[in-house]
Amino acid sequence: MTLSPSLSVSTVWRYPVKSMMGEELTASVVTPAGLLGDHAFALVDVETGKVVSAKNPKKWPDFFFYRAAYASPLDAQSIPPVWISLPSGQMVRTDAPDVEDVLSAALSRRVRLSASAHQKPTLEQYWPENEGEANEVSEEAVAADAPAGTFFDYATVHLLTTGTINRLRELYPEGRFEARRFRPNIVIDTGAAAEFVENDWVGKTIRIGEVRLQITDPCPRCVMPTLAQGDLPKDLGILHKGVLQNKVYVPFAGKALPSAGVYARVLSGGALKRGDAVEIEA
Repeated sequence: MTLSPSLSVSTVWRYPVKSMMGEELTASVVTPAGLLGDHAFALVDVETGKVVSAKNPKKWPDFFFYRAAYASPLDAQSIPPVWISLPSGQMVRTDAPDVEDVLSAALSRRVRLSASAHQKPTLEQYWPENEGEANEVSEEAVAADAPAGTFFDYATVHLLTTGTINRLRELYPEGRFEARRFRPNIVIDTGAAAEFVENDWVGKTIRIGEVRLQITDPCPRCVMPTLAQGDLPKDLGILHKGVLQNKVYVPFAGKALPSAGVYARVLSGGALKRGDAVEIEA
């Protein structure tokens, strides 16, 4: 085991409702199912039965302008209601009797709120490079390396380093590269490094206090980081001039893909907070 004092937790994020903007935290509890309260809810398209996702911005064009935050502190025994802020400024709680009506009206499509998925949930993913072709939108599995019934894109934990953000800024100085574009759970501060350092972590284990995470795969990127959210503008250059410069082999896909960050599964849980040291186990 090698202690890396230059590595530490920079920020922590959770996303109470899948694909909505989430919460930046100073600390969190990590459970076998990821950060406590992360991806606890999702919307489901009533017509298709597919999970609503910003990965298909043609159907859900403003979904990154919906924000979700817990109404009260979390504990391991129960998940409290979530406040959802709509782009209009209206707010609705997940335990409100009319929450589905409010969200359906705002999205102009009938949706239902779900706290658990069926065994093999899927979502629709838009590929801008295939615009106008039959494969412009594909069907993708949800939670392939996460517990059945959850709403993670693939794994329970997603990590990103400041080194990767710095390197992307070097590659495309005109772009606004911020961690929230990439929706990580844990951002690891790598100091002044400007490189895709986490590429070398795949297959290794990292320790943050009591928390141990097995790094399983690089995190391949689609259209999502290019979308507008909050004050960040839409910018396809984020992908085409930035992330595409880091094509690496992704084990679960069996091929090299443009990636930023890594996926992890939880080996042992516990508490973590901003500033905690990060150890890389060989």
